[in-house]
Amino acid sequence: MQIDGYRIRAQEFLNKLSEIEAVLDIPDKENQLHEIAQKEQEPSVWQNSEALKKLSQKKRQLEKLINNNNSAKKRVDDFIAILDLFEECGGVEESEIQTALQDAQNSVEALWLDTLLSGKYDNLSCVLTLHSGAGGEEAQDWTEMLSRMYLRYCEKEGFSTTILDVMPGDGAGLKSQAIQIDGDNAYGYLKCEKGVHRLVRLSPFDAAKRRHTSFASVEVSPLIEDDNEIIINPDDIRVDTYRSGGAGGQHINKTDSAVRITHIPTGIVVQCQNERSQIQNKEQAMHMLKGKLAQKMEEERLARMQEILGESKKIEWGSQIRSYILHPYNLVKDHRTGFETSNTLAVLDGDIKQFIIAELKRK
Repeated sequence: MQIDGYRIRAQEFLNKLSEIEAVLDIPDKENQLHEIAQKEQEPSVWQNSEALKKLSQKKRQLEKLINNNNSAKKRVDDFIAILDLFEECGGVEESEIQTALQDAQNSVEALWLDTLLSGKYDNLSCVLTLHSGAGGEEAQDWTEMLSRMYLRYCEKEGFSTTILDVMPGDGAGLKSQAIQIDGDNAYGYLKCEKGVHRLVRLSPFDAAKRRHTSFASVEVSPLIEDDNEIIINPDDIRVDTYRSGGAGGQHINKTDSAVRITHIPTGIVVQCQNERSQIQNKEQAMHMLKGKLAQKMEEERLARMQEILGESKKIEWGSQIRSYILHPYNLVKDHRTGFETSNTLAVLDGDIKQFIIAELKRK
């Protein structure tokens, strides 16, 4: 057995850990955790449920990051210890070394993924909005399939979801839907899903069984509750109220509880009809508006940077970020990452993690 190759891998892991610790600034994260522990001792914090909730969420995120770093370092140290033991007495099977190598590699890669989620809003919850494209029932059915895919993905990842607004299709599917996704780094994981998604299949709505191409757009914005940088002038918004849709009930369809807010300078429109009262819907819609404004500011910043660096065009067909081909071949392909899988139904059931991770690494 060539031990030198394993030694090289161990050194690569150590170098990678040093780079990751420098990016994540682990000592600073530990100081923040210590400050939170001190704040938790203050009686005033326990009297404010919202402040306590935010503090607990921040503490959980910091603890997870620090624990992942410590776990990765331990796995790499265990791998090096097994190599040392093999060189000293040789009482180690190569299968044990391979297992330790794989454990160390998985831990380092998981920690490296945390460095890709270090954006300003990556740790926040998000609102994912789906819109059907041209194509009638076929596009609306495709929008509902995408909705199911993201809901199943969130279920597998442990994210909680809330339907904020939904517009049913004319005969099947959905015209649009807004989903609030709560969980650690929810926006960081899903922000790369923004764009147009394309489906090619034999349409069940076509009596001639011809192949159809459908499009649906996905928007993802962070859910910002309190950000001093996002200031909304009351004179810049128009608030409209209307009756909520749905199956009915004590308040649904009986009062103007649904709220639509239009930001006049940018033309951004958000709406919410999930809550029982107009006040709650308006508060939720304002959070959604802040998120979309923050996203627009970030896009403008990136556009200014692109002007300085020069224009670069994407070498790809069409505007879609991903194509799902069910006919003539059961294939899913991401045109930017090159991933392919023949199990299309598994992807539509929420198994899109490989696409998301690949896109985060590409960016």
